[in-house]
Amino acid sequence: MTRSDTLARVAVAYHGGRGHTARLADSVRLGLSAVDQVEVTMIEVDRITTPDWHVLDDADAIVFGAPTYMGTASAAFHGFAEASSRRWFTGRWVGKLAAGFTNSGSKAGDKSSTLGYFSTLAAQHGMLWVSLGLPPGWNSTKGDENDLNRLGFHLGACSQSNVDEKPEAMCGSDLATAEHLGRRVAACTRQFAAGKLALHP
Repeated sequence: MTRSDTLARVAVAYHGGRGHTARLADSVRLGLSAVDQVEVTMIEVDRITTPDWHVLDDADAIVFGAPTYMGTASAAFHGFAEASSRRWFTGRWVGKLAAGFTNSGSKAGDKSSTLGYFSTLAAQHGMLWVSLGLPPGWNSTKGDENDLNRLGFHLGACSQSNVDEKPEAMCGSDLATAEHLGRRVAACTRQFAAGKLALHP
């Protein structure tokens, strides 16, 4: 995609953990990439470079992702969040959109704590949070594990992976839910960027 073709830029800042969250991140990327005029950059926060920080600074939206370990995001993501304080001091991320996703071994697994942590981080930076935008699935006799948002979270996309299985065994509906989040963030970001351009041509 050339610069002239790009209306909005979205960065996915994530820690892949044992590979399950990395696969979830790729599903978010697929959803983001499905929307025209949206440029997507994937950034692994445990390997972040100076140019990566500049990509985050220039992005219209940042999607945060990490596995849920012991009731919160992984240590690698916490390190990234603390390092982002330099952006906080200068207000560099104020006004950007934000969203999040996470994976854990249990059905609930305290994933809400991680999503809450992401949204608080975004709020501290003065960012605007984009929720999942889906009703809960698999909550009646007519539903099943193939429903989108089968785990019933609203702040972001969540997946559950058995601790003794590899990423290849992840639930298809969880991956589809993450892809939905990507499309939603891309659409919101494109609209947001177009509005800024209209106000400040």
